[in-house]
Amino acid sequence: MSSLPRSEFISLRQSKNVRIVELESTDFTNRLTRARVLDLITALDSMRTDPLPLVITGNQKFFSAGADLNEIAALTGTTAHQFAQLGQQLMNVVAGFPAPVCAAINGYCMGGGLDLALACHYRIANPDAILAHRGASLGLITGWGGTQRLSRIIGKPTALQMFVAAEKIGAKSALKSGLIDHIAKDPVHYAVSFLRNLSDPAQSLK
Repeated sequence: MSSLPRSEFISLRQSKNVRIVELESTDFTNRLTRARVLDLITALDSMRTDPLPLVITGNQKFFSAGADLNEIAALTGTTAHQFAQLGQQLMNVVAGFPAPVCAAINGYCMGGGLDLALACHYRIANPDAILAHRGASLGLITGWGGTQRLSRIIGKPTALQMFVAAEKIGAKSALKSGLIDHIAKDPVHYAVSFLRNLSDPAQSLK
């Protein structure tokens, strides 16, 4: 793998014709703070001029724990609207990226982290992955487009159950509902192989 520039919030590397965007944080939760969201938007926009398939991933414990609740608590009406727009901008950049984007999910994928995974074109998860949108249990609801994307992917009744009941689901249930596309012990390796196969059908999916 060849290295690409990194920042405080993400690292970038490349495996042949697939780029890997890895979320990073000192506490390993990869919360989608305003600074991290801005960094992701900047990084993805810079790659649009030479688009390659992308894998977005976290670490072994967290894909992302979602938005930072301390930042959320400090929002006013105006800043809350601005933060919602910023999150929507990121999700739209991911969803509209000119090459396939795959979320490789280990550990917890929660709240805004699930919104990010939903914006990706494909989702691969480790058998131990946990996915949830826990906002309702905290009196919150996502403003980043997750409600619409989730219902389109898994259907309105199941999506309502996840949102309203703030239900955590494992990888097997996520696969059964269509929330993820595949379960793999090493989601990043599988996602890279999958995306290489998409761009070059002669590649065997390993």
